[in-house]
Amino acid sequence: MKILHIVTLHTPDHAFGGPTRVALNLSKAQRAGGDDARIMALGDGFDGPLPDTVEGVPVHLFQARHLLPAFEVSGITSAALLRTAHRMMRGADVVHVHLMRDLVTLPAALLALASGTPLVVQTHGMVDPTEKRVAQLTDLLGVRRVLRRADAVLHLTEAERLDVNAVAAPVALTRTVRLVNGVRPQEFKPARPAGRPPTVLFLARIQARKRPEDFVSAMPAVLAEHPDARFVLAGPDTGALPGTLDLARRLGVMDALDHVGPLGHEEVLAAGREADVYVLPSIEEPLGVSVLEAMSVGTPAVITRTCGLAPDVARAGAGRVIDSRVGQDAANADKVARAVLELLEPEANAAAGKAAYELVNGHFTIEVVTRTLRRTYEDVVRRRKPGVSVSASPAT
Repeated sequence: MKILHIVTLHTPDHAFGGPTRVALNLSKAQRAGGDDARIMALGDGFDGPLPDTVEGVPVHLFQARHLLPAFEVSGITSAALLRTAHRMMRGADVVHVHLMRDLVTLPAALLALASGTPLVVQTHGMVDPTEKRVAQLTDLLGVRRVLRRADAVLHLTEAERLDVNAVAAPVALTRTVRLVNGVRPQEFKPARPAGRPPTVLFLARIQARKRPEDFVSAMPAVLAEHPDARFVLAGPDTGALPGTLDLARRLGVMDALDHVGPLGHEEVLAAGREADVYVLPSIEEPLGVSVLEAMSVGTPAVITRTCGLAPDVARAGAGRVIDSRVGQDAANADKVARAVLELLEPEANAAAGKAAYELVNGHFTIEVVTRTLRRTYEDVVRRRKPGVSVSASPAT
């Protein structure tokens, strides 16, 4: 099967985060299964020519043109990308668009509809009801049409399914499929060596929605009981880093904070293995890949109740789920600190780490996800192209 994934952006530091990581993980697994899966996206921030492969996956990258700088990622595009996408769609069995309100994935989805190629869209929690006038206009001009006419709309959680239905209203979407994020199975990490200080990890885009300030604000309370603890702040800066580091200086905890910047994929897994607790105090986190990657090696997670993984983590005992509210900084920091302190207790850490490992490797592996997605693709192709074979084709 020939599968074309279209996602907005790829950068050297993976600043766009989840959607690109999901597209890469899916493409790698699909290619390993014999499909010809490849990715099309904008590229930005590279020195020299744009790469033609990323982590072994063929990619078709086009230099980002910042057409509407005020809209940041939503305002970048490339006419060459859209022309090439239109041509490549005609030879694809399925076009899989990682959809957001932007000038890349939305026009690409509309082109797929016009070409008659089976279209699967995945919104990653990025399409929801909004009061923003520009977004409402975008919904009117194209998003609703894409959601209503796509052959399948993938959602991470029930909340996301309700959100995309609210955007598509008054038409009720009937071809929705739950597809969770998945990661590669990993070996269970070794126990922390005796004498090594405990390590607490924040690894995500450093932006306001991820609440890195709550992570830093929790440090004094944890350090009061574990004076030698290390706190690692990892991930690309998307606006909140200066304020986060300034807060650490004001709290007097800079000596315990290691800011390591963006990490490559293998470095992400290594950071998870080195950590005793992973913390993501994000508000309205759909289903964080970074959370899954940390848990995949046996590191328990502290997440908020608005994270899409919260029910699974709570049910499995794979960490701690806390209530967090925007504008309640002191209360949020206290909840993060108490959760971290609980998970630094050896028995609690061992139990939660084992549960995290079993949860991810039992229910959130990329193999489980791609099997569900493969069935969705096959159903879509059969409905649109009766009699067409959907057997795997050799990767090229």
